[in-house]
Amino acid sequence: MIVVLMGVTGSGKSTVGRLLARQLGWNFLEGDDFHSAENLAKLKRGEPLSDADRQPWLETIHRSIDEAVGRNENAVIACSALKDSYRSMLEIPGQVVFVYLKASLPLIQERLKRRVGHFMNPNLIQSQFNALEEPGTVLQIDAGSAPAAILEVIRNKLAI
Repeated sequence: MIVVLMGVTGSGKSTVGRLLARQLGWNFLEGDDFHSAENLAKLKRGEPLSDADRQPWLETIHRSIDEAVGRNENAVIACSALKDSYRSMLEIPGQVVFVYLKASLPLIQERLKRRVGHFMNPNLIQSQFNALEEPGTVLQIDAGSAPAAILEVIRNKLAI
């Protein structure tokens, strides 16, 4: 099983993903690590990524998912996957499960005020919400919940 934790920047994907992977003894993949240097530079400058910018990034993440499935390995991946088309690129039916960490704009603004050393320019928060196409049929969890509570919901709902 591949669990993709999705949502806007600051929703807790990496924090929850690392904890979940550690609990389960699974691999953790940080979606941000798959960005090109050009994409990271744009984000640092406060420029939103286009679909064309994201295409190679999503293809690389998909290859990693496909390789893990091919090796029969379980993994947790933190990836914004903001649009339906992005999720479609990452999906492998019966193998990939999306978990949406749903967050409000005020929650994310508050979290990003406290975030230190991250490449994402806080000025891009609104562009993430503008790009977000909320998924209708995936597990949705309130990103404002404590990580331990989020983990419990994920493990119970996915029976992992």
